[in-house]
Amino acid sequence: MAWTLHWFNLGLFVQISIVWMISKVLGWPAGSSKFKHQGAANFYPTYGIALLVVAEQLVTFGGDTTTALVLWWLGVTLLFNLTVALLFAVFRREQITPSFFMSALGLLAIPMSGGLLLAVQPEGLRNLALIINGFGLGAGTFIYMTLLARGFHRFYTDKKSPPTITAIVWHILASLGVMVVSVMNLVAATSIADGKSNYLLAVFLLWGISAFWLVLAMLFSWSVREAAFLPFSLTWWSFTFPLGAFTLASQRLSEVSELTTPLAFGWLAWIVLAGIWTLTLVKTIISATTGKLFQPHS
Repeated sequence: MAWTLHWFNLGLFVQISIVWMISKVLGWPAGSSKFKHQGAANFYPTYGIALLVVAEQLVTFGGDTTTALVLWWLGVTLLFNLTVALLFAVFRREQITPSFFMSALGLLAIPMSGGLLLAVQPEGLRNLALIINGFGLGAGTFIYMTLLARGFHRFYTDKKSPPTITAIVWHILASLGVMVVSVMNLVAATSIADGKSNYLLAVFLLWGISAFWLVLAMLFSWSVREAAFLPFSLTWWSFTFPLGAFTLASQRLSEVSELTTPLAFGWLAWIVLAGIWTLTLVKTIISATTGKLFQPHS
């Protein structure tokens, strides 16, 4: 099953890459206006995140480190350039949307795959790669905390619980899950300290917040399911990433600590993930078959 999804994801990534390149190169004069759009602009870093995720996937399945290194460096370069450009615009806006977390999520994902690739980096680039991983983790955490504060402010001030608030709740979980995996990968790949028990305690702290937020996100989504109904669109796929990130974080923490409780929470997240993934896939196929997927939103 895992290998089937592995090849499916690689094929999907190639198709999306072709479409992404064509749309950005051929449609740049007209598409450049989206870079100034409050929501659309924040999705530009998602392709950089995809490069990092595929790089980690290639290392995990088969160990193709050469291709993984190329994808990682491309993803890092793209993310840093887009993040700096977007940050000048993000913090000037009054409203916060789920897409604002993409920049933080992208930076946090750098050591998620970068930690696994440190050992196979060229000798002359290894120290630079380590610095980039640390910078991504630190800068991503800072941006995440800033956006989290703005998100909580909106929770308190917006009493109608629109669909965007539900999405923000789940995007917060995504960043937490990625942060846990990134810290563990980076610590495992470096010799910053001989005893790593203190780092493990820090990971437990982050994972505990993630586990609490998973339960909170599910309860919140259920309580506002009528007031904050979210019609189907391709953005439903964004709900699968937070659950996947938390599932991976729980599995890795269980392996390192040899405790079963994180794995139990991971199985809970996996069950919810499988349900949402299957439902979203079915709705995507039906929507594409009927043509509703390609119609503009009312």
